[in-house]
Amino acid sequence: MTAEHQRLAVNDRKKIPLEQWGPYLSERQWGTVREDYGQYGDAWNYFPHDHAHSRVYRWGEDGLAGITDYFQNLCFAVALWNGKDPILKERLFGLGNNEGNHGEDVKELYYYLDNVPTHYYMEYLYKYPQQKFPYNELVARNKWRSKTEPEYEILDTGVFDHNEYFDVKITYAKQSPQDIFIKIDITNRFHKAAPITVLPTLWFYNRWKNNADEKKPLITEINKTAVKAEQERLGKYYFYFQKPDDNFYTDNETNKQRIMGIPNASPFVKDAFHTAIIDGENVEALRSRKKGTKFSPIYKLQIEAHSTKTIYCRLSSKAHDTPFGTGFEQVFSSRKAQADDFYASVLCQSATPELLAIQRQAFAGLLWSKQYYHYDVETWLTSTDGLTPVNDGKKKGRNSDWKHLKNQDIILMPDKWEYPWYAAWDLAFHCIPMAMIDPTFAKHQLQLIMREWYMKPDGQLPAYEWNFSDVNPPVHAWAALQVYRIDKQNTGKGDLTFLKRIFQKLIINFTWWINRKDESGNNLFEGGFLGLDNIGVFDRSHGVAANMHLEQADGTSWMGKYALNMMDIALEIATHDISFEDMATKFFEHFVLIAEAMNDNVLWNEKDQFFYDCVSVKGGEAMPLKVQSIVGLIPLLAVSVIEKSTITKLPDFKKRITWFENYRKKNNRFWPNEERSDSDMILISLVPRERLIALLKRMLNEEEFLSEGGIRALSKYHEKHPYSITLDGKVYTIQYDPGDSTSNMFGGNSNWRGPVWMPLNYLLIRSVRRYGLFYGDTLKVECPTGSGNMMNLTDVADFLTNRIISLFTINDKGNRAFNGAYNWFYQQDCNKDLLQFYEYFHGDSGTGLGASHQTGWTACVADLIHQMERHKPQPKKVIESFKEEGEE
Repeated sequence: MTAEHQRLAVNDRKKIPLEQWGPYLSERQWGTVREDYGQYGDAWNYFPHDHAHSRVYRWGEDGLAGITDYFQNLCFAVALWNGKDPILKERLFGLGNNEGNHGEDVKELYYYLDNVPTHYYMEYLYKYPQQKFPYNELVARNKWRSKTEPEYEILDTGVFDHNEYFDVKITYAKQSPQDIFIKIDITNRFHKAAPITVLPTLWFYNRWKNNADEKKPLITEINKTAVKAEQERLGKYYFYFQKPDDNFYTDNETNKQRIMGIPNASPFVKDAFHTAIIDGENVEALRSRKKGTKFSPIYKLQIEAHSTKTIYCRLSSKAHDTPFGTGFEQVFSSRKAQADDFYASVLCQSATPELLAIQRQAFAGLLWSKQYYHYDVETWLTSTDGLTPVNDGKKKGRNSDWKHLKNQDIILMPDKWEYPWYAAWDLAFHCIPMAMIDPTFAKHQLQLIMREWYMKPDGQLPAYEWNFSDVNPPVHAWAALQVYRIDKQNTGKGDLTFLKRIFQKLIINFTWWINRKDESGNNLFEGGFLGLDNIGVFDRSHGVAANMHLEQADGTSWMGKYALNMMDIALEIATHDISFEDMATKFFEHFVLIAEAMNDNVLWNEKDQFFYDCVSVKGGEAMPLKVQSIVGLIPLLAVSVIEKSTITKLPDFKKRITWFENYRKKNNRFWPNEERSDSDMILISLVPRERLIALLKRMLNEEEFLSEGGIRALSKYHEKHPYSITLDGKVYTIQYDPGDSTSNMFGGNSNWRGPVWMPLNYLLIRSVRRYGLFYGDTLKVECPTGSGNMMNLTDVADFLTNRIISLFTINDKGNRAFNGAYNWFYQQDCNKDLLQFYEYFHGDSGTGLGASHQTGWTACVADLIHQMERHKPQPKKVIESFKEEGEE
């Protein structure tokens, strides 16, 4: 057992399996719903980036490469100044949703290099221009670009040309849970010497402003290289640092003069370091003060060309006479070696070094994306931030029917800048790669989202803070089952208590879907946008007209998958606890009814051999919406393979499904099961064999869904053949958009009209692999369509996996597809190993698009690599070790 595994074993015994200190600091708190106290729900404008350095937050903090304790009492982050910028670089900059030509967008270069689940070793790299940071240029150029043009990125501005920048690498290594060593390496990549000011900043989150009972904490001087931070709930912490050029103290208080035009009671406000360093204001006052709630030593460095200077700090709950004594540097190398040992034991070592590096950075980004998240909706609705009084616009507006929601936890975020808030279905995907390295925390996250302070009393799961009532795909039963299986594979023992607990909550959510999203009671489901933002010909969340009703192919498929996953969970539990046998039967029979409705030629178009959404008009027939999108491929996801021996162990289940099969076949009703005489498995699928072949023919066609980097969200067929339909007197049109969104639908910041999305590719690959397990060589398809190359479905799954992985690997030209037009920058030796895990990828070129650090669901590439390596031909001994997981 590695040192990291030993630490994880300790955490496993905790009620909440967390380290007290971690990368839990957000990278953007401004522009969030939580900080919006206006009456119009305009979060981006109510708290813009320009206010962030001067205005106190209400619900959390943010910073650059920062850490905090799990209740975010005390925070540490790095601030920088290149001698030219108008503000200190304390946090990441980006465009608000109304500024970018494709919505919100971070405009920085930063990378999550390394991390382990206990955060005993972490690396973060930030690239800081030596020229003036182009804030205004980025805003102006993006503002005037149309939606058909690419976004104007920081690498387009020229500030990184000729390598005129600093690499600022922040490394954390824990000596113990409350003793954190910090190393800040600043490397000048330019060919001339350049100045930089570095501020390792320690501050308290301001809770006292809104809570009269909260005693104000304090940071006080011990000597010129040490301070003490003290708070009632956290206790004492000591911050040590090497001899600086100056020490500044201020308070984490709003600069009312700048924000509100009201004179400040004192000069010791949140942005005092900015005005002191940049404008020379109040320098002596900050220097002579020896206490505050915000503190930083100041280092004014001149760094020679191609040289590095290092600053050491230490944050500890115990006092130390010699904080940087013998062995200090050794802690960094020791923790790095322990991280290497951990990943050597976790990753599939048969993979190439390049694939192992992709996996490790995927995990690093996943772990860096843990964030403290605090949002009490009732308090938010009825309180003030000190700037805007309580108003009816907010009290009756966004999330006003979610007053029960009271969140204060560490949560896996999609992206700590672009999405510094959880999203229900994103979180389900995050838990898959997390289960590979920290299954206990993965299980905790899935249980958390279903607790009473998250799930609505009626059973709905909260979507995300912009609208908790939006409906995300119900993938949590699937995620729970996968996390369980990964954990069981790694430990040899399944956590049945976890499955039972989550199964109970999932029943409540499943019932909500049945009661709320099947308006006609015909087992055809709606759900609205279902996470697929603008993939429809119109906004599916709002419908078309009062007399029209939408039946969704994806909504129905997700529910079929949900029922099947619930059956699989119940079967797994029932083999140990027979009382769950009835539930397995219940969900199997429910799946059969959904499968029948799905295949009853309402959603299935026999002529096109494809599934479509349908609009039902009262008094008329259902009209198919002939959009050839991934909506029509989602039925492939509802598939399960059960060993006959499992059914034999459950006599009542076997008896019931045998009777049900005989009854339905006798009455010529749809039956979703398929068996082979030479196999000990049963296939249960939403898609019958012939329709499966038809869907795969389209999916594997490079002129339709198949791209070099995976399966497109919309068929390329619609590039030359846009689809239009007239409904209620209005014409709706959709066409293939391989890159950023050209539609304003859903804010224009997301595009399912052509790009490759990791989550659905991941699900499709796993499903195809499951079909392959059952059919073996008895079913082969042409891959790619028209190539003449026949493959069984296991080989098809490997083929698709390789296409996804090719987005990240270096090709024969020395490029990575996701870097797109910026490969010139990433071909340099100092940048060639830097990876980003984008939200989605261009449907033709594979260029990364959307959020640049969506290391939640895009980190699923780590599991794809793992699965592909595991399914390579292996020695017999290795094959035997895989049997436990069955089709997985």
